[in-house]
Amino acid sequence: MNEVELKEKVVKAIKTVYDPEIPVDVYELGLIYEIKIFPVNNVYILMTLTSPSCPSAESIPVDIEKAVREIEGIAEVSVELTFDPPYEQDMMSEVAKLELGFM
Repeated sequence: MNEVELKEKVVKAIKTVYDPEIPVDVYELGLIYEIKIFPVNNVYILMTLTSPSCPSAESIPVDIEKAVREIEGIAEVSVELTFDPPYEQDMMSEVAKLELGFM
């Protein structure tokens, strides 16, 4: 599997993870800032949360890591949490904005 195919599978896995308080997956919410694929199928994900005081701060990164680890051929998964830049609603996809009634 090449890097592009693997990245597509990573995005698909991430889209199975939802913020328990919002009915939209974390990818469409715009919480994923970066996905990098390194040699031998190591995955690095840089993400944020809607707020530093998000009650799901402990569970969402762990859920993302678990979902990505389930992809066949993945060696390692590293999920890093950042609040720089801070999350803003305009980071949401159009799909998320429609689902949440912002459009």
